[in-house]
Parts: sequence; C-alpha cells; structure tokens
Amino acid sequence: MSIPSIEPATLKHRLHDGAEIALLDVREAGEFGEGHLLLATPVPYSRLEIDAARLAPRRSVRLVVVDADGGALAVLAARRLRDLGYGDVSVLRGGVAAWQAAGLTVFKGVNVPSKVFGELAELAYRTPHVAAAELVAWQRARKPHVLLDGRTVAEYRRMTIPGAVSCPNGELALRAHALIPDDETPVVIHCAGRTRSIIGAQTLRNLGLPNPVYALENGTQGWQLHGLTLEHGAGRRYPETVDAPVRRRAQQDAAGLARRFEVPSVSAAAVRAEREAGRRSVFLLDVRTAEAFARGSLPGAAHAPGGQLLQATDQYVGVRGARLIVFDDDGIRAPVIVSWLRQMGHDAAVLEGGLSEANAAALAPVPQASASVPAPVREIDATALRSAIAHGRVLVIDLRSSAAYRAAHLPEAHWVTRRQLAGYLRGVFGKEVVLIDDDPALSALAAIDLRELGIAGVHRLAGGVSAWHAAGHPLVATPDSPPDAERIDTLFFVHDRHEGNLDAARGYLAWETGLVAQLDAQERAAFAPGAPGAPAVVQPAAAEVA
Repeated sequence: MSIPSIEPATLKHRLHDGAEIALLDVREAGEFGEGHLLLATPVPYSRLEIDAARLAPRRSVRLVVVDADGGALAVLAARRLRDLGYGDVSVLRGGVAAWQAAGLTVFKGVNVPSKVFGELAELAYRTPHVAAAELVAWQRARKPHVLLDGRTVAEYRRMTIPGAVSCPNGELALRAHALIPDDETPVVIHCAGRTRSIIGAQTLRNLGLPNPVYALENGTQGWQLHGLTLEHGAGRRYPETVDAPVRRRAQQDAAGLARRFEVPSVSAAAVRAEREAGRRSVFLLDVRTAEAFARGSLPGAAHAPGGQLLQATDQYVGVRGARLIVFDDDGIRAPVIVSWLRQMGHDAAVLEGGLSEANAAALAPVPQASASVPAPVREIDATALRSAIAHGRVLVIDLRSSAAYRAAHLPEAHWVTRRQLAGYLRGVFGKEVVLIDDDPALSALAAIDLRELGIAGVHRLAGGVSAWHAAGHPLVATPDSPPDAERIDTLFFVHDRHEGNLDAARGYLAWETGLVAQLDAQERAAFAPGAPGAPAVVQPAAAEVA
C-alpha cells in the first residue's frame, strides 16, 4: 500500500487546527538539531518503533512523518509505523527542504517549543533577573541569599554555580520553604542557560512567595562569560522529606496557584473512560522524583519529572492536542506543572486524588496496544564471535552511538546506523551479521531491515562490548572515527558551550534569545503565558539587578 503525502501548506494548517496530530521527524539527532519544524518531535529511525509507541500511543492519531526531503527514509519509516498499526500515516512531501521552500521557518536546536515558551514567559511576566556580576558581589559580601539550581541532580553534579543547592524546578513547590529561611531573603534560581532559570523563578513568584525572586541571567554560561569558575561534583540537594509545617504552607501555596490559574482536575474514572473510548491520546504523567516513581506508581503511568516535563516536553509527549493527566502523591507539585503545561498550549489536568489505592484500582487494567518491538535477536557469546571473526564468517556492525563507538569498540566492528544498513551491506553476500548494541531492542529493530535485505543470519553480541572485554578480548578507541562529518547522531551546534568555549556559549545564548523573533503568528498563538484566569504578573515585579 502506498504512503500518502501531504503538502507543506496543508500540514501547516493541520498543525494549528486544534485536532490531535503527531509530527515525527525520523532523522538522527544531529540532523534534527540543525533544522526542524517547530512542533516536530524527534523520533530517530534507529529507535522508531520504541519511541513512537511511547510518544504517540493512540494508533488512530493523525501522524505525519518528516525527513530532509520526503524521500526514502520518510517512506520507510511510514511503512514501519503502518506495520505497528498506525492507520492515518502520511509523509511531508519534500520534507524539511520543501517546508523551507514554502517560506516556512525551521528551527535549530532541541526542545525548542519549551525554550520558546521560556522566552515568552519572561516577556509576559517580566521575570526579574540578576546578573552574574551582582550575584558574585553578593557572595563576596556575604549578603544573605538562597541560590537554587533548577536542573536535574545529575546536571547539577556535573557543574553548578558555587554555593548552589540542587532543587529541580518540579520540586520547588513542595520543597522551597524547607530551603528558604524566611520571607525576606532573596532567592535566585539558575540553570545552564535561560529557560529553567526563568521557569523556576517564575514558579516561585506564581506560588506567591513573598521573597524577592530572581532568575540568574544566562545561567552557568553567563557565569563563565563573566570570567567566573563553576563548581563540579557538588552534593548539596533538597531535603528528601519535608516537615508538616512546610508541607501545609506548600499545600496552601499550590491551592492558591490552582485557583488563580484555573487549573482543572479530572477523576480516575473519567480518565479510564477516556482511555477506553480511544478518541483521544491520553498521557498519564507522574511528575515526582525518580526515586518516588521507582517505589510505585499508577497503572499505565509514565515517569515525567515535573521540571523536565516542562523543559523537554517533546521527550515525553509526541502528540499535539493530546490529553495530559498529571499527578503526584501530595497535590502540591501537579497543579504547578499543569498550570505551566496549559500556558504552553497543552490540554492538561490534575488527577484528583493523585497516587492512591483507589485510583490504582480505577485505572487498572491498562489497555494493551500491539507490540512495538519484535522478538529479541538470537545471541552469540564473545568466545563464539571471536572464532567466527577469525574464520571470516561474520560482519560486525556497531549500532551504538558514534560517541560510544569512538570510545571503545571491537577492532572488526563498523559503525552503522539502522537507516544506513541497506547502503552499507549492498554487495555483501554469504556472511552473517553480528550486531553490537547497548539496548537489545536496537538490534531487534535493525534485524527487521536486515531480513528485508535478505540476510537471514543475524545475531547480537550477548552482553555487548562489556562482555567482550570481560572475556579478555581487545577493544580499540578511535577518537576521529567516524569523522564528525559522518556523525549524524550528534548535534555539533554549539555543543561545547559547557566545556569552556565562550564563543559557543555566546552563540547559544544569542540563539535562545532570538527564538521568539522566528515565530509566525500561528506559532506565537500556540502559547499563552499568563493565561487562563490569571494576570500576566501575579506578584509585583522586583527590581532588576544589573
């Protein structure tokens, strides 16, 4: 069955018609980051069936596949999606190139809708900021202040502003009062650039925190551009538990925010009915910490820590217009996240009762979609592979990232992405293929393509490169192979901005602050910072600190 195509003008209309649509860009990460449609979700062909099922779970959703030119890659990906049971699949005729030729904008970078929204939120709320020069002056003068890093704990440990305490933005509503000693001490939120600094600071302001609250202008990059040094390996972080008075105040703040922003809620019974009806894509999102999620969640829930759900929404939700049901176990964090999601243009609501036995019972069982990943590939152990290589019977293909390949790979292995298999194996006859991976599902997907190429003998190395090395066999590092020009899985756009390249940091910040100017009227209207039901500024703006 042929795959229908859609013209850029038609797709542009559908992206803004209010109905659900999933726009999946199936190029690799480096290609996507060099230029993509604003509302496209990155779903590399290497991981297509894995990520599509998670990001676009409803098989009847309108789904459009995009690549560079609307060619073989898009059609192949569309075929795979059809095989998964997606019934309304088309490709963008001419791909990104045709979109640009039609006078429509493409955007560099990743998580662009979230970053665009951060810039719009700063404009709408007039979020105060403090410059690196002023903050370091506070530190040197020992002026009382609280400095919080709103990124993930892992990012914080990698680098942070000296003295900062880790408190991811999604945890601020619950834990901020445990970290702030009184109602007068200034509070500064920082990230590595701009978005999470802005959203973190404005979250506290929207909660009604009486303290002066600032976003650190340009985050860790602004700090380095001022000639200041970052801290590495820091271990200060938010308290795991909060006492009763802190929790009560947090609940009061969250309830007030929910009223001001008209945050809706929905019962578990209604969510179940919506799921069973199958007319909407329903995402059940647990916004608590990873540790809390690991201890147990609701049936069918995905872990989406609140701060990251806002920062990288397209990594959790791939359907524009979907129904987002957000919950926690305290009723404090979920309303805050929903208030932001709705301002970002999403149909989001809080699950009444959150994590509870009653809701667990009401939401079970979860409707089962068809399997998205085929049966595992047969395995070969390191000893048997070593022998097969010595006898020239196999071709070894490494499916891991190009960075992992460069760091350590089997001497005989070749780095090839899934979509490149057909070209790489053209003219290869009489050999079996052994796949190297760091996720068995990647080999299972690549095996689909290999079988279509007529290669029946496909195995994966059991245990991957670690097992190979543990068996005493050599690994090699090739710092320049594959060459950068071939590393389509890697985005080089200001990639070393956190590694001391100040020009890259300047370029990144200029890109981020320039995003709003690239929006057309329809794209701008997709976001509504400050709405509904609340004024754009819910707290008098504190004085800017230059």
